[in-house]
Amino acid sequence: MRLLRLFLILAAAVMIPFLIWGGRFEEWFTGEAAVAWLRGLGPWAWLGGTALLMADLFLPVPGTAVMSALGFLYGPWTGGAISALGSFLSGSLAYGLTRWINPRWAAQLAGEDGLRKYHDLFARSGTWIVALSRWLPVLPEVVACLAGLSRMPARAFFTALACGSLPLGFAFAAIGAAGQQNPALALTLSALVPAALIAVARRWLR
Repeated sequence: MRLLRLFLILAAAVMIPFLIWGGRFEEWFTGEAAVAWLRGLGPWAWLGGTALLMADLFLPVPGTAVMSALGFLYGPWTGGAISALGSFLSGSLAYGLTRWINPRWAAQLAGEDGLRKYHDLFARSGTWIVALSRWLPVLPEVVACLAGLSRMPARAFFTALACGSLPLGFAFAAIGAAGQQNPALALTLSALVPAALIAVARRWLR
């Protein structure tokens, strides 16, 4: 029961801002509005885009729309690199913040048995979970937080995070650079490419 409670608490912490401010952030940072906002930052547009993607941990920022806007402004390669960096930093921040939490507090939330189950889950399948979660709504932040709480080894976490963030960033930046609005291609690439990368990375991690 505590295991479920911990997941629900983390999910609620991510979902509540979406329910309160989600519509407003969608209006500000989607399509032409996102491009206009970034252009207004001049040469610091890349930094603004990176900050927005990191803020997605706390605020309902439409991350894929920001990535597309970065692709539109910088092209598929530079925009993709910036987008991937933002996604990677967001996941790193979530992991770092929760890993610093006192283990006793984590145990109070999930229970000793629950925390052990999360630890076993991430030790066994964490690389797949982290990499593939990057292209799903809400789950990336929750998964990164759970990985930190369960003390997933940093080397495995950051490798998996890179395997998920790189294809996600480049796929959506490519869509933005092409001026496309349909995210189906980016979703497909960001789902399949992490699986291929993580299969190689798991061999390296061993």
